[in-house]
Amino acid sequence: MQNFPSIFLVGPMGAGKTTVGRRAARTLGLQFIDMDVELESRCGVDVSTIFDIEGEGGFRAREARLLDELSRERNLMVATGGGVILRDENRERLKERALVVYLITTVERQLERLARDTKRPLLRAPDREARLQALALQRNPLYEDVADIALTSDSRRPARMAERIVAAVREHRHEISFSVPLHTRFA
Repeated sequence: MQNFPSIFLVGPMGAGKTTVGRRAARTLGLQFIDMDVELESRCGVDVSTIFDIEGEGGFRAREARLLDELSRERNLMVATGGGVILRDENRERLKERALVVYLITTVERQLERLARDTKRPLLRAPDREARLQALALQRNPLYEDVADIALTSDSRRPARMAERIVAAVREHRHEISFSVPLHTRFA
């Protein structure tokens, strides 16, 4: 896998990017990084505190700098935050530098998976379902725009979903290696 760009998982919160990404990375022999965890480590505070102090704009600026750094690396599987695709420059970096896997999920599944989550700043809303619907309407087309691979994250078993990601990545890389010289496809 060393001759290919890193893999970035995109999709809404609750799609399973971290849970299944960690498993898929292990199978593929890649280092796993969760961007939110990495930002928390570098800042010394959690994402909610970054939002509280710097606002969403400050958080997104930090996220963009980290994405720029990580997208230059190889041999990584990166779980992005759900809003990473909001900035034009982030979408361009993902398209140019990474293999992007979009984990598709429904608002209903998000509500199930995030029912006990109290840490996510964008879920601080009186009507979580309405908030998630609005985010999906805005973001789903952007996820689709950057995706090389799109998979429905419908499996309740993370191991099964990780297997699907691994198979799709291997198939995608196999197709590219025979159809397009690597240096022209992922320059």
